[in-house]
Amino acid sequence: MSRNRRAKIVATLGPSSSSPEMIRQLYDAGVDMFRLNFSHGSHDDHRARYDAIRAVERDVGAPIAVLQDLQGPKIRLGALEGGKQTLATGDTVKFVLASTSPDGKTLPLPHKEVFEAIMPGQQLLIDDGKVRLSVSGLGDHTIEAKVIAGGVVSDRKGVNLPDTLLALSPITEKDRRDLQFGLALGVDWVAFSFVQRASDIIEAHQLVGGRAGVMAKIEKPAALSGIADIVSLSDSIMVARGDLGVEIPPEDVPGAQKDLVRLCRLAGKPVIIATQMLESMILTPTPTRAEASDVATAIYDGADAVMLSAESASGQYPVEAVATMDRIIARTERHKDYAQIIAALHPETDPLPQHAISAAAATVASDIGAACIVAFTFSGTTACRIARQRSRTPILSVTPHESIARRLVLVWGSRSIHSDDIATYDEMVEQAVHHARESGLAQPGENIVVVAGVPFGMSGSTNNLRVVTV
Repeated sequence: MSRNRRAKIVATLGPSSSSPEMIRQLYDAGVDMFRLNFSHGSHDDHRARYDAIRAVERDVGAPIAVLQDLQGPKIRLGALEGGKQTLATGDTVKFVLASTSPDGKTLPLPHKEVFEAIMPGQQLLIDDGKVRLSVSGLGDHTIEAKVIAGGVVSDRKGVNLPDTLLALSPITEKDRRDLQFGLALGVDWVAFSFVQRASDIIEAHQLVGGRAGVMAKIEKPAALSGIADIVSLSDSIMVARGDLGVEIPPEDVPGAQKDLVRLCRLAGKPVIIATQMLESMILTPTPTRAEASDVATAIYDGADAVMLSAESASGQYPVEAVATMDRIIARTERHKDYAQIIAALHPETDPLPQHAISAAAATVASDIGAACIVAFTFSGTTACRIARQRSRTPILSVTPHESIARRLVLVWGSRSIHSDDIATYDEMVEQAVHHARESGLAQPGENIVVVAGVPFGMSGSTNNLRVVTV
């Protein structure tokens, strides 16, 4: 299905959106990639959703991407006496390494790695930052902390540690089991939660083994400190603004979002902006004006995709949320200032032939008014390099690998096509013309720009650009 926009939509499946009929409605409304959130649901639930997505894919005859989002480690309080406890601002409280409160006064925190890493002056945030504490002293498996902003805390509430770098892999045993299951299903992307350092992405690649794209979720301040290396090693990035906004000041989130989008564009890596984009549509059929502006800002920043979470997973209006996001993106991309804003963010790239060819393809296509750019890509890299230019000319990403075609669904402005491999120049031209016409992008007499690598079928060999008349 042809979308009337360049940026993509990711929608999370859940209780409100698991039936095959609803998944088809969401696709028709504008979803490009479906997210399976492994923080919730059983393997059987996710298998049924995955099978329904692939049934839609077969029916529409176009690739659909599936994202597996792993839960990652969760730092939580243990069980409190009576189930809850009130912490008053100004009080000093004690955390102990235990799963239950031994005396009804201390707070159990069953995570040894926290006690090993935390230092005086660092923060402890409970329940998404509603209760805030500052560490004032350390003992043998104890932490003393002053309550900066008080409130009621209850059993198993989440704890955020924005200042503390934990000696903790972002991949838990549950994640490993879920990952094995997801890869066996055939997911196209895997998102790893709570990435802190570049070595976390190296571990992720070792586990995935090239069977899916590796996506780093940026939700920890520690990740921002080493973000260049994380982006370099990842296949894509998700800006998970919910957790990130708990651990850094809210006023810093918009700037971090812009920095991350620009860094990903420079690297030619797809980037998703996520969390609370149309939050009010969980309960209402229309968004707030501020939410519409938030989505538009991500598009003006040049993000590859924007994501719906609870809006589509558990909200009352999942189809309306997708349709609303589709309209906001399309209207934003048609705004008179959009092209100028995107052009002003144009990234400088390394002086390498493959970068130059990809950049030239976008320039030539614009200068001659080409109907489309046809990119023959073995690994998907060529399509990503062309998309980095944010050309207004549509991109047809043609690949012999179905898995790559599905991954490229996430890439800005790219329409994926799974097709037979090419071996000669004549086949390249023949296929390019065929796909350009079949897609409805080019008519007889129009020009198309064709990009490929010689020798054909070799990753990283982009070195050929041709203008072809249909």
